[in-house]
Amino acid sequence: MTDRQASVERNTLETKIKVQVNLDGTGVCKLETGVPFLEHMLEQVSRHGLIDLIIEAKGDLHIDAHHTVEDIGITLGQAINKAIGDKKGIVRYGHAYVPLDEAMSRVVIDFSGRPGLEHRVDYPRASIGDFETDLLHEFFQGFVNHAGVTLHIDNISGSNSHHIAETVFKAFGRAVRMALTLDPRMKGVMPSTKGAL
Repeated sequence: MTDRQASVERNTLETKIKVQVNLDGTGVCKLETGVPFLEHMLEQVSRHGLIDLIIEAKGDLHIDAHHTVEDIGITLGQAINKAIGDKKGIVRYGHAYVPLDEAMSRVVIDFSGRPGLEHRVDYPRASIGDFETDLLHEFFQGFVNHAGVTLHIDNISGSNSHHIAETVFKAFGRAVRMALTLDPRMKGVMPSTKGAL
């Protein structure tokens, strides 16, 4: 097993973020972000993606959670991209359908090196507790731009905003896990006819 771990820090006038990832972990998760609902969602990614995840974030939450949520997405994308290395031997593509009661979502990801987000999720409520659901798109946009992935997120059914969000993040974790699995038949081989990703 290669050492697929990375640590990235991002410091701006708005936020200070530190992310550590181990792509071959067991789902250990330690989060201190000041945004409880996002932490709940990231726990799903860690557990279902089997990614060990440590995130420390201090942001301008006295204004709102926008900068903190977006910058966590950016920094997580950078950390995962760094941990992957040259991408040789990975499956590259991943997908998952995840249900939770009445809700079900599908996530499909390609570690292509090309950022692209199709986020088709309509939340029935504008907020879950005090967390604005608009920020979930910002998280994924930040992640996509800095991980260099193509990501399609589709909510297929659901009437409860919390359930919908949870199916999205669980499916995201499982899709990432599938895509980053090392295929023994692809050992040392780039998963692209171009020879580079």
